[in-house]
Amino acid sequence: MSADYFANFDTIRFDPKSERDLAYRVYDKDRVVMGKRMEDHLRMAVCFWHTFCWPGSDVFGAGTFDRPWLQGTQDAAAAAARREAGLAFVEKLDLPFYCFHDVDVMEAAESVADFRANFATAVDHLEQLQAQTGRKLLWGTANLFSHPRYMAGAATNPDPEVFAWAALQVRDCLDATHRLGGANYVLWGGREGYDTILNTEIGIEQDNFGRFLSLVVDHKHRIGFTGTILIEPKPHEPTKHQYDFDTQTVYAFLKRYGLEKEVKVNIEANHATLGGHSFEHELAMARALGILGSVDANRGDYQNGWDTDQFPNSVEEWTLAMLEFLRAGGFATGGFNFDAKVRRQSIDAADLFHGHIGGVDTIAQALLNAAAIIEDGTLESFRAERYAAWQGELGKSFHADTATLASVAQHAVDSNSSPAPQSGRQEWCENIVNRARCSN
Repeated sequence: MSADYFANFDTIRFDPKSERDLAYRVYDKDRVVMGKRMEDHLRMAVCFWHTFCWPGSDVFGAGTFDRPWLQGTQDAAAAAARREAGLAFVEKLDLPFYCFHDVDVMEAAESVADFRANFATAVDHLEQLQAQTGRKLLWGTANLFSHPRYMAGAATNPDPEVFAWAALQVRDCLDATHRLGGANYVLWGGREGYDTILNTEIGIEQDNFGRFLSLVVDHKHRIGFTGTILIEPKPHEPTKHQYDFDTQTVYAFLKRYGLEKEVKVNIEANHATLGGHSFEHELAMARALGILGSVDANRGDYQNGWDTDQFPNSVEEWTLAMLEFLRAGGFATGGFNFDAKVRRQSIDAADLFHGHIGGVDTIAQALLNAAAIIEDGTLESFRAERYAAWQGELGKSFHADTATLASVAQHAVDSNSSPAPQSGRQEWCENIVNRARCSN
């Protein structure tokens, strides 16, 4: 029944001259861009939580979506229908990957025994569906934020019993991700933070968070999982202040607990803007720190100060992001996952396709734009020239082990001159980006 929900839709193909709405105009998975197929560059994934678990509700109103797998109680049949619909939809989109939280794909449960049994049933079924559809798992993750037990956090909870429950979920979900051939495992600390400092001991919570992540990394090696462990930064919401605020904060945390070689970041575009950054800034920071792992592809709304999780639709903004993506060398194990949801007025099955098709084409066009800019070389040459002196004798001498603050200062004394300001040529740089966009 659930797979039949999409039965009247053809598989979405690249057809730039098509008069049909449901076709890719830009995303040609076999097109070679900078020596790699577009599909292999982008490694796109559909998520379960927004696409198949969210009923179209908000804080002011009930769900608006009439999807067969959302009807009635969330029993075993509904969970199975959700899994079938999910993999069928990814296959119809002809995208290679999907991703999930543990509770997205299973029947609800309260006891440890029931939770583990229900999740095991779900994993068995997903394994079968992957074989039938040829889809793969980009990453798995445990939901450590929705249940009331996690109202004060998971790894950072004041109660060690909750810490243990979180460990149970992550262990089983990491095991399942390994079994299903997942390329990554993500930890999103949805409530790893605080609402008021009055009842919070930050030092204890940070140490517990570090200990938890160390245990996760240890388990990864124990079971032989070769994928990447990822943390997803977010500054606030649902808590007032979250410890994984942004990429630079996460790196400092990893460095403190000796995990900077073991864990990378899963950057979300909407989370970047909530933190007062641009999306491309977060990608550039991850590139500079060597921890770019994967990306949640979405956008926020500039008039709304919360996580609206809309599909990406600005080629201009994404071109800047894709420049940083390509400069970083692209993905190793990560991909672009659509952590995005259709609006609650978009109630038809076709709307699910439109949202994903638009997002796919936006990112594909941005990839082509960024590749054209890099291959042209004008902007890259200017950037290299602007910092070239740091590769020369003087710049290298300042980084030598023998250099001191006094010796560097003495150079200014000896040169007895004032450095001449050099134009950063920002407007010219912006024109290069815009002209590349127009030429494609």
